[in-house]
Amino acid sequence: MSSPSIPSSPSSKVVLITGTSSGIGLAAAVAAARAGWQVVATLRDPGRSGALRKAAEEAGVELDVRQLDVTDERSVAAAVDGVIADHGRLDAVINNAGAGHLGTLENESVAEVRAVMEVNFFGVLHVSKAALPHLRATGGRLITVTSVGGIIGQPFNEAYCAAKFAVEGYMESLAPVAARLGVAVSVVEPGAVATEFVNNIGVDLAAEVDAAGPYADALQAYLDRTVAQFLNGAQTPAEAAGAVLEALTAEQPPFRLQTSDWAREFTGTKLTDPDGSAVLGLTGGWVG
Repeated sequence: MSSPSIPSSPSSKVVLITGTSSGIGLAAAVAAARAGWQVVATLRDPGRSGALRKAAEEAGVELDVRQLDVTDERSVAAAVDGVIADHGRLDAVINNAGAGHLGTLENESVAEVRAVMEVNFFGVLHVSKAALPHLRATGGRLITVTSVGGIIGQPFNEAYCAAKFAVEGYMESLAPVAARLGVAVSVVEPGAVATEFVNNIGVDLAAEVDAAGPYADALQAYLDRTVAQFLNGAQTPAEAAGAVLEALTAEQPPFRLQTSDWAREFTGTKLTDPDGSAVLGLTGGWVG
């Protein structure tokens, strides 16, 4: 596949961000616009763009707000094609769209697990595949917001962590290949982020405990610990978005960025290579 041609004198670089209706995606869209990027802020339901538009207005920045459903290949293709048609180039993608999930194997269907994978893993692939020819043309960046749950599996988050593990593995494997063609690949790993946990899971937690059967005590203990963590130590979305902006703007972005000292310490219990340089230094030698 040939790379599209690029206008010779663009006014600024263009970044497409998914999942911008709230949280990290919203904060990253505003931060990138403040940093001088043309931001195409996408979301599945344009009717939920009120908070995004208000934040942009308060920050004094302009956003190009568009519809994009990461689980729908036609929606993804239409959005990426529209960006190229209207802006002439694409310099970066930030895969942020995703959904939380609470459950354990015996109490949920495999179909529910597949649905979690569809949004959190295959959605990332749909967007990344559509964008890569254009990112090759600009020597661009492919950034994906994963989670500390993509490094350390967590109770009652089996499906969610499996999806994030898959994203981490896919992007770590893709990174040296993409780098050979001029595209920098990074993943950003948030820990607890204020307002997102309960909202993104979208369930009645008390009802979940009541329905958990033999797992009820364990689920309640997990929720007590996790809710306390979110109340006492969660980052704001704007703080977490700082790592996303670093991946977007750093001269040589690392493969792996955590969004806080806590996230670095937590993932460090498993990783001895926190920024991914040792792994990519090794695998990069396998492709030239």
